[in-house]
Amino acid sequence: MTATKKYLAELVGTMILVIGGVGTAVIAGEHVGFLGVALAFGLTLLFLVYAIGPISGCHVNPAVTVGLLVTGKISPKDAGGYIVSQLIGGIIGGAIVFGIANGRPGYSVETNGMGANGWDAGSPDGYGLGAAFAAEIVLTFLLVFVVLAATDRIGTAAAAGIAIGFTLAVIHLIGIPITNTSVNPARSLGSAVFAGGDALGQLWLFIVAPVIGGAIGAVVYKALFGSDSPEKEADYPTSTP
Repeated sequence: MTATKKYLAELVGTMILVIGGVGTAVIAGEHVGFLGVALAFGLTLLFLVYAIGPISGCHVNPAVTVGLLVTGKISPKDAGGYIVSQLIGGIIGGAIVFGIANGRPGYSVETNGMGANGWDAGSPDGYGLGAAFAAEIVLTFLLVFVVLAATDRIGTAAAAGIAIGFTLAVIHLIGIPITNTSVNPARSLGSAVFAGGDALGQLWLFIVAPVIGGAIGAVVYKALFGSDSPEKEADYPTSTP
């Protein structure tokens, strides 16, 4: 696959993840609850792994790309292209959700929100800054570790999407009451740009903490799984199912 196709796949995939997950939270959240939103994020990632995994590896998350960069499974140049594409995709996805939500009579982003991440008043259960920061690091660590472990060639490639998708669903079940769950700077950006206000002011945490968590997940993966040949590692972006 050419670099352009990989970057486009990441843009489209991240856009779809935001539409599927954030869209469920904003448009159907009052009907499906936390469990429904968690499943929406997990199931969207699950089908994306099979849809665009053969093209780009289906990172759809800058924290995952950072994890692969730490393990040497993606070049710095491609990592930069992936991250830019993911951020653009997140914003486009947020714009689509925002546009649809505005078609509902009485919708107000101030009242109904945009699925943005936050702490204190921005947290569904009022969690503070420290808890939010710790949760985002730990939950992103879990996601990136599972992505790397499930797509390792000693694993079962056909089952990787199931493992990754349901991991993201469990992460959301834990994290929604704390921060609305980010573990993905592109997803957070896509919401914050249209929510504005405190969501934009608090966005830094949902960039910094997931990147730290992703790097830790990569380090733990390397410690447990070791390192195979450079040829294997270089194949990763197009080797997932």
